[in-house]
Amino acid sequence: MKTRSATAIIGANFGDEGKGLAVDAMIGRNPDAAVIRFNGGAQAGHTVVSPDGRRHVFSHFGAGSFRGAATFLSRFFVVQPHLFALESAELAATGLRPRVYIDPDAQVTTPFDVFINRWLEEARAGARHGSVGVGFGETLERAGRGHPLTVRDLGDDRTVMETLHRIRDAWLPSRLASLGVPFTAERRNAAADPAVVRRYVAKIDVLRNSTTPAPIDAVLTRPNLVFEGAQGLLLDMDRGLKFPHVTRSNTGLRNVLALAADAGIGNLDVVYMTRAYLTRHGAGPLPNEVPRLAFADVVDPTNLSNSWQGALRFAPLDLDLLRTTIADDLSDAAAAGIKVDAGVGVTCVDQVRHSAEVVASGIRTAIPKSRLARQIAAAVGLPLRLEAHGPRLSAADLVSAAAEATPAHPGPHPAEPAAVRPPGKSRTQPDPARSDTRQCV
Repeated sequence: MKTRSATAIIGANFGDEGKGLAVDAMIGRNPDAAVIRFNGGAQAGHTVVSPDGRRHVFSHFGAGSFRGAATFLSRFFVVQPHLFALESAELAATGLRPRVYIDPDAQVTTPFDVFINRWLEEARAGARHGSVGVGFGETLERAGRGHPLTVRDLGDDRTVMETLHRIRDAWLPSRLASLGVPFTAERRNAAADPAVVRRYVAKIDVLRNSTTPAPIDAVLTRPNLVFEGAQGLLLDMDRGLKFPHVTRSNTGLRNVLALAADAGIGNLDVVYMTRAYLTRHGAGPLPNEVPRLAFADVVDPTNLSNSWQGALRFAPLDLDLLRTTIADDLSDAAAAGIKVDAGVGVTCVDQVRHSAEVVASGIRTAIPKSRLARQIAAAVGLPLRLEAHGPRLSAADLVSAAAEATPAHPGPHPAEPAAVRPPGKSRTQPDPARSDTRQCV
């Protein structure tokens, strides 16, 4: 029997590397596909731009949804009912109703997790960790401390209400006390407002009516399987650049390998994505940070400045950091019994003027734009799999793992809806005349 294969798209930096474009490209090779979200949750925002310039920032739905790909939200994904319902409604308004399956063991965010998340980040004032305020980390903290709410639980209204009241009345005050965050009268009133639970239950109904609880087997009949990562390797909770400015998630191969073993996948084609420069949206270290990039004109309609993460930050790409970070992640494959073929994808090359500044062995040097993507891949020691000169698939050169000189020939691309995003991601619909150049995905 032929060994089952799949593709994995992984961010190599701090997120925002172009994973949405890469997933869209991989699905374009065969739209009879499923996108498997292997980490993160509603704080992800993966942009896909259609040929006519409309765009959508995917959060809960896989970035291959426009092409008809199903989405599987794995047990490592955290579901946020409010933001799921928002995104589902905006997609439905365009006539798009993607098929979504969710692992019954996936954790579910409550409004009380969001309260804790935001109150804690506000209390940190100038020492913020960089949270986007959607309750992702607090959901996992609560579940790990004996107060879980899973997709499996959502099928029973009584269980949902009992769990919500227990979280509100027991977990919320004790968690705030342990964090040293004052539970003021104003905050008590906000948490006790009956409308909070009423609105939440309505969002759960949307979730139940729009998804199917199922194991990963539900999507394995599709020949094209694409694992879609969220955030990037430098935000990995175990290997990220610096705690606490990381996400509470494994952003690399670790979760992919576990899910691949569940699915009987023996071959993985892994594409590590990076921009032509380095970015970070939120607090934490950024090596070689500069106020602005002197060699590039960056237009990013997705990552606008916001009260939770501030403005997008920039630095030249550190080739040594990129190489060691990817090598460290690939080390997980050694004992997995799964064959891994890895490569590199480089986006936002169009935003470089003539040459890009990079850092290698602590020395800043310039690489001509025409050779930039291939030299980045060569510095990592892996083949170039994707080079993008804009946010649309028509501006991307896709190279297969088997034949590095074969371009992709995607089929027709359906029209896209207005953008949807978690907090920190812009819903702005850009001018179509500008959408194929000097914008990052």
